[in-house]
Amino acid sequence: MAKINFYSQTHHPDYPSFDDYPVYEGNDLGLTYSTEQSIFKVWSPAVKSMTLFLYEDGHTDSELENHAMELGEKGVWSITLPGDHQGKYYNFQVTVGGRTLDRATDPYAKAVGLNGERAMILDFQTTDPNEWAADHRPLLAHFNDIILYEAHVRDLSSHPDSGIQHKRKFLGLTETGTTNSSGQSTGLDHIKELGITHIHLLPSYDFLKTSVDEAHPEKKYNWGYDPQNYNVPEGAYSTDPYDGSVRIREFKEMVQAFHKNGIRVIMDVVYNHTGLTEKSNFNQITPGYYYRFKEDGSFSDGASCGNETASERPMMRKFMFESMLHWCREYHVDGFRVDLMGLHDLDTMNTITWVLQKEIDKSIFVYGEGWTGGDSPLPDRDRAIKQNALRLEETAVFSDDIRDALKGAVFNHEEKGFVSGAEGKENTIRFGVVGATSHPQIDYQSVQYADAAFAARP
Repeated sequence: MAKINFYSQTHHPDYPSFDDYPVYEGNDLGLTYSTEQSIFKVWSPAVKSMTLFLYEDGHTDSELENHAMELGEKGVWSITLPGDHQGKYYNFQVTVGGRTLDRATDPYAKAVGLNGERAMILDFQTTDPNEWAADHRPLLAHFNDIILYEAHVRDLSSHPDSGIQHKRKFLGLTETGTTNSSGQSTGLDHIKELGITHIHLLPSYDFLKTSVDEAHPEKKYNWGYDPQNYNVPEGAYSTDPYDGSVRIREFKEMVQAFHKNGIRVIMDVVYNHTGLTEKSNFNQITPGYYYRFKEDGSFSDGASCGNETASERPMMRKFMFESMLHWCREYHVDGFRVDLMGLHDLDTMNTITWVLQKEIDKSIFVYGEGWTGGDSPLPDRDRAIKQNALRLEETAVFSDDIRDALKGAVFNHEEKGFVSGAEGKENTIRFGVVGATSHPQIDYQSVQYADAAFAARP
């Protein structure tokens, strides 16, 4: 007997499946703020009702009022509140299939309070650092010129002897002239000395409280691959996680500092799954739509994290490219490293890269992991994996070939790499050097993970 999953059902007689949901083409989902009014719009075609709750702050029992929202065209619920509501917080609650779900943060939120539990009404112009309008991307002539350094925001400034004032924070990476007790450069100055062109920051968007509690960020450590609010910086890296505007301003200051020092910023983005499954913002507001399911109605788990998102659905694809556009426009981010990109379909990745390079800058760099974390209902032919790289028009794939050939297997610590004395790795290293392209000096039969070139360009 098939397993019945509440979230795998559409709960609406007009929509037999998620593929029948109407698609909203507008670009105003979430909050549109002005001093005269705040307009809230949320896409959720199948729910019976939706309520907006307004709060004085983002973390206490400070509810001010609540309002029933109205369903309009294309499945969009909306409400307009007259007046200036700057600095207040909000969330939504829906009723569907005879159940009232949890109050949840706006999936389209661009500002949040403590631990991302409520969205914030905010005038983003108030978050711009001095001379932000004059910030510009360092020059990049060719993608092949990129020298990329992967790092963790907290790790880069956390050492007691770093000489950095704002340890473990975005602002820690804006400080110059810092040294350790031996006089060696630390932080931003050291990163600049490396001669890199791009810094790839491990997830710096808002991730789960269970990973790092923003009120006590020193108590737990996490990489951040458990997304909660995709369009907001992580509060644990800010100097005040209670005020939703602070993390935004300080993230911008960090990007600005890197740019002034000739370094572009790559964001590690994890759209392939959500940190929570049944209780995620997506699932509590628009149940089921954003995920893939198995035939028995249970959540598919190609990410090995409890769930996987469905990039092939129009509104998930739309969410992804609008999210990346937001990071580029509002924060001047220069590119993205896409986690488990193999769980996203080729059309989505091609569309996203095309939009970013057309709308923002042709030098925006997008690359990802060309594999999945487990089995997925998405057919192999449609996946943005290494084997399909020839069909990824401007999106690059990460080379695990040269990584493992040089340093050893990532999942088997006993297996050595070339630098540890392992033999027979030479052709795999050459394969990485030429960017997985066809080259007459490579014996592809002795390449570790591939038996032929899979890229048209390095």
